[in-house]
Amino acid sequence: MRVSRLYISQPLQVGGSVQLDETRAHYLRSVLRLKQDHEVILFNGLGDEYFCRLDEVSRKTVSARVESRIERNVETPLKVILGIGVSRGDRMDWAIQKAVELGVASLTPLVTERCVIKFDEDKKQQRQAHWRGIIQHAAEQSGRTILPELADLADLPKWASEQTGLRLFLDPYADFSLADLRPEGETVTLLSGPEGGFSEAERESAKSAGFIPVKLGGRILRTETAVLAALAAVQALWGDFR
Repeated sequence: MRVSRLYISQPLQVGGSVQLDETRAHYLRSVLRLKQDHEVILFNGLGDEYFCRLDEVSRKTVSARVESRIERNVETPLKVILGIGVSRGDRMDWAIQKAVELGVASLTPLVTERCVIKFDEDKKQQRQAHWRGIIQHAAEQSGRTILPELADLADLPKWASEQTGLRLFLDPYADFSLADLRPEGETVTLLSGPEGGFSEAERESAKSAGFIPVKLGGRILRTETAVLAALAAVQALWGDFR
């Protein structure tokens, strides 16, 4: 039987015991219908994973005993930092999910001129929590043991000015392709726009901050497709797809 693998935000130590939060407790108890002594694999996003056995499954509590640590490293040697203009609904969710699967190390949602979503403080917190959940589930599914960082929602010019190393922004009208470039170290920063793309002022701002415009073939890609294509390409050129 396949052993379920779950992310938790608590410390994990061999010989210790952990009590699962209600969301994960409900999933194990009511969705998977696991019972006492069933096996699960837990990880907390800090590296490695832990073989555990459920020692209590009740309406009030689901807890697990940590029996052993499993050394596992599936991280790419290429550190990819992604800034992505916020797009609507499923497009943003899908892009974040696939970015995690493709090994992104850090992700920052960006407010851009053509962003169609307006954020007050409550909505900002809700969206951050929603995106964090997507990252956690994608890490569970893809076998990652290091949880990618989700930075706070940021303005594009400020974020762009803080980046270093090889900085690239996806632009269908660019002269360069990824094959024309090489990272200076083991870090690449990608900047991808929302549905409507970047405004001319944003394109100039990104270039002023040291970002190089690059194209992904001769076609114009949707925002979620561009993120997926760019991440796959940099992993093939410089990361763990080689």
